[in-house]
Amino acid sequence: MIKTFRANLADGEQDTIRLSTNNGLTGYRLNKLEIIGPDANQTLEGVIKIYTRAPAAVNDDIDFDDQSLIAAAIWKSTTSANNISGVQVVMEHTIVNQDLFVVYSIGAGTGNMNYYLELEQVKLDLSEATVATLKDMRGTE
Repeated sequence: MIKTFRANLADGEQDTIRLSTNNGLTGYRLNKLEIIGPDANQTLEGVIKIYTRAPAAVNDDIDFDDQSLIAAAIWKSTTSANNISGVQVVMEHTIVNQDLFVVYSIGAGTGNMNYYLELEQVKLDLSEATVATLKDMRGTE
C-alpha cells in the first residue's frame, strides 16, 4: 500500500508526518520525494529535507553525517531567464515506523515550496519493528 502526502511550506516551517502506531509493526519506506516552487517566474533557491527526528534548527544546510536525515531536495528558479535549474533529489530507502519531519528553508529569494512524497507501507515482524524504532529514536543506522 502506498501512502501519499503533500503540502506547501513557508520558509522555516516544519510538517510532522504522523506514522507511529501502538505496536510499531507497520513500517514505511520513502519511495519518492518531489518538490516544486509556487511560481517559475521568481528567483528562489530552497531546500526541503526529511528527518526521522525533529531537527534542532531549520536551515538550508544538507549534512549527510546526520543519520536522521533520510532525504533532501533542492529547487532553483530564476526570473532572468524564466527557467528552472538544478532540481535535485537525494534519498535513502530506509524503513521507519515513527513520525517523519519535513522542513523547508530558503537559501535565496522568497516563496513557499510545495512537496509531494510517497511512502510504501511495509509489514514488520517484532524484531524488525524493535530495530526500526531504536534506529528512529537514536538516529543511527
